[in-house]
Amino acid sequence: MGRDVEQSAYSREDRVRYRQKVRRCLDVFALMLDDFGFDADRPMTGLEIELNLVDSAAEPAMRNEKILADIADPLFQTELGQFNLELNTPPRLIEGTGLGDYERDLRNSLARADERASRSDAKIVLVGILPTLTERHLIVDNLSTDERYRALNDQIVGARGEDFELDIRGVERLQTHNDSIAPEAACTSLQFHLQVAPDSFADYWNASQAIAGPQVAVGANSPFLYGRQLWAETRIALFQQATDTRPDELKAQGVRPRVWFGERWITSIFDLFEENVRYFPPLLPIVEDEDPVEVLHAGGVPTLPELRLHNGTVYRWNRPVYDIMGGRPHLRVENRVLPAGPTVVDMLANGAFYFGLARALAEADRPIWSQLTFSAAEENFQAAARRGLDAVMYWPRLGEVPVDKLVLDLLLPMAAQGLDGFGVAPAERDRLLGVIEQRCRTGRNGATWQTETVWAAERHRGLDRRAALHYMLQRYAQLQRSNEPVHTWPVD
Repeated sequence: MGRDVEQSAYSREDRVRYRQKVRRCLDVFALMLDDFGFDADRPMTGLEIELNLVDSAAEPAMRNEKILADIADPLFQTELGQFNLELNTPPRLIEGTGLGDYERDLRNSLARADERASRSDAKIVLVGILPTLTERHLIVDNLSTDERYRALNDQIVGARGEDFELDIRGVERLQTHNDSIAPEAACTSLQFHLQVAPDSFADYWNASQAIAGPQVAVGANSPFLYGRQLWAETRIALFQQATDTRPDELKAQGVRPRVWFGERWITSIFDLFEENVRYFPPLLPIVEDEDPVEVLHAGGVPTLPELRLHNGTVYRWNRPVYDIMGGRPHLRVENRVLPAGPTVVDMLANGAFYFGLARALAEADRPIWSQLTFSAAEENFQAAARRGLDAVMYWPRLGEVPVDKLVLDLLLPMAAQGLDGFGVAPAERDRLLGVIEQRCRTGRNGATWQTETVWAAERHRGLDRRAALHYMLQRYAQLQRSNEPVHTWPVD
């Protein structure tokens, strides 16, 4: 959805033209999948990280426009809330020391951005949900000033037709409502991109869906919202509820949510784009001049702008991506299940686990999706979001198994095998997967460190919940800059 939008009101004619154009794009995409030359010789990877800005008191800092101007780096962009930024890293191969190169470049970019943010009495925090956010922060006036965010808000609010209800039941319970999509800005994520060939896309997407549960369990980092302890990865429930365009009646009818795990294994990337067009009405019916049929017949590469825009308003946890780079089209899986943080090395460890495990499962002789039902994969995902490293999951031939045992005994060796397939240097492979191993052995990821630190502050320092959250976040920000993995952080 990172594109300029110049209007927020659309006519019925706009929507009819857009729907026709999306379907025309879909037809052209089908033709391209049959006989077009997609770039897949050496699959690239990419990372996107959504960032939070806080002031010296650990309160959200609504200053992204000024800070972005000071950073003056095209890799940094606005995000939904004025306390958010997004960092997009240049795509690269992960063979050799590619993952270590990502880590070095990310640390350098973030250090420079942090220095520029300090000029506005702010600093950058990498966390799934900023623990000091309250309802007074997440209001429509605190959306970023870019017109596309206001347009998206207007369209989702209009489709909903009533307030958005939040009802999240975890360790504690949160019930509230909001008249805008501003609470979505609390959800700051880490997104991995993996370029794949058309004929192997379904295998990689299915594999990504199958491992979403273990990914979230080891990487959970969002236990607090509005001062309440909810899920280990509360971001999952919040994102779905904060953008849900369905009133209760449509939910009862089984209408799909726009934040969607999906409902079946696929045989082609076309399945996903076709589902998007069939199930989801357009939110931003913006029609471009390109005629994709004419471009294709002339030997060019259609950009398919309407299809890509529509795809960007359906928030799958593993999203299909069609893009063009250097004049050649390519396909990517965009893995969106994880939160930002806690440190750069933690995020690269999550990346090594995802890239390696996705490849190992996608290239396995017997596909995991032939043994695991889709509903079981979704149940694993939900269990991981609720309980993190304490989750129990179903896995073929193992039955119900604690997630730490599943990861240690089965998934980490598979991830190592997959990284070998990418040509990752053994030292890099072992260093990063070792972080995941130690999280499982210590029982500590970002979510558990946050909750343990807040409990300790309440019980041993005598702080109330609000003060404990501020204390925890200050300590979190300090430890984050050490780049020591979260399982090594002291609780005090």
